[in-house]
Amino acid sequence: MEKAKVYFTRKITPETVVEMYKVLEKELPGKVAVKVHSGEEGNQNYLRPAFLKPMVEYVQGTVVECNTAYGGARNSTEKHQKLMKAHGWTGQFRVDLLDAEGPDLVLPIPNGKVLKENHVGKNLANYDSMLVLAHFKGHPAGGYGGALKQLSIGCASTVGKCLIHSGGLITDQNIVWDHMAEQDVFCESMADAAESVVNYFGGKIAYVNMMCNLSVDCDCCAVAEDPCMTDIGILSSLDPVALDQACIDLIYQSKDPGRDHFLQRVESLHGTHTIDAAAELGYGTKEYDLIDLDQK
Repeated sequence: MEKAKVYFTRKITPETVVEMYKVLEKELPGKVAVKVHSGEEGNQNYLRPAFLKPMVEYVQGTVVECNTAYGGARNSTEKHQKLMKAHGWTGQFRVDLLDAEGPDLVLPIPNGKVLKENHVGKNLANYDSMLVLAHFKGHPAGGYGGALKQLSIGCASTVGKCLIHSGGLITDQNIVWDHMAEQDVFCESMADAAESVVNYFGGKIAYVNMMCNLSVDCDCCAVAEDPCMTDIGILSSLDPVALDQACIDLIYQSKDPGRDHFLQRVESLHGTHTIDAAAELGYGTKEYDLIDLDQK
């Protein structure tokens, strides 16, 4: 596989997000699903709707999300819709909770390391292409969250999230947390699930990772640590594996005093195993050319 192109800028503005998409020269066709993270109630680090508004409007997209599989303000359609209104999403965009109603759309994973199928919100079938807008940060289960997490857990329905976390064994959100898969199996399940969404859109997909508000905790945490590192920038690619790898590499290369704390979270949970597994599955590569747009 050839090296992927990953674009990078240190500028972090709403307008720069659009520019980082444009440089990919990838026009997303038809009805565009824009995958965001709605932010758990109480979380202070998630990317606000106003920041992403120019990007969503540029592709004339619909903001999409899925319900969670744990306690909080997003684990039912009624609560999640209420929170998305409170957080300002529904006031500025068309919003679609993909799994607001069943049945799920089941995507096959014939070559999966762990999973043989992935359950996503059935409304995914209403879209022709997808733009993944990922807030790159740490994560209390996966070590880090980026494009691959948005593709996997982010697009999975409640049942799908249970299957990923349990390594394909549990579909019930009431008992999944007592049956969590071994960590590497969980990471491989995320890689499997992400592949199913990549394959579903068949190349009609693009990715932008925003490396700001760099907390060790995810936007899914109601109680999250404040950022431990200064902002790094925005990266984009047509390859989610290369994109996440480039973000991890920038963390390792950083001289920020909070770097070690961030990496302790990533390494303690084998976070990069998700990237390794995704590369082995073949829908992306860890080899990339980082194109620094600030140097041009």
